[in-house]
Amino acid sequence: MRVRKLVEEFNLKVIAGEQGLDREVKGGYCGDLLSDVMAKAPIGCVWLTIQGHLNIVAVAVLREMAAIVITGGREPDVETVQKANQEQLPVLTTPFSAFELTGRLYALGVGAGRTS
Repeated sequence: MRVRKLVEEFNLKVIAGEQGLDREVKGGYCGDLLSDVMAKAPIGCVWLTIQGHLNIVAVAVLREMAAIVITGGREPDVETVQKANQEQLPVLTTPFSAFELTGRLYALGVGAGRTS
């Protein structure tokens, strides 16, 4: 499944990294503690978080993520948007809570993926 399909399916707002919408989603991860995400998020996942600061882009690039979804109606910082555009990393937003969007993603067939 591609990031683009998730955007369309859940009406996610593309904030940055539109060039990366054809990345393949290989799983999902939900978390806000960056050290945990760095250690456990699977390669190619879509990451659900409430964080919007610049460090989320660094973590996502390190873990070769397909996209970041900022949940709960929150918006990323300007610097985050700029860096995500440089990295061609999709940063998406949604009014859904992480809990609700996780359930919807799972129902669509996005599983946990594997950590590497």
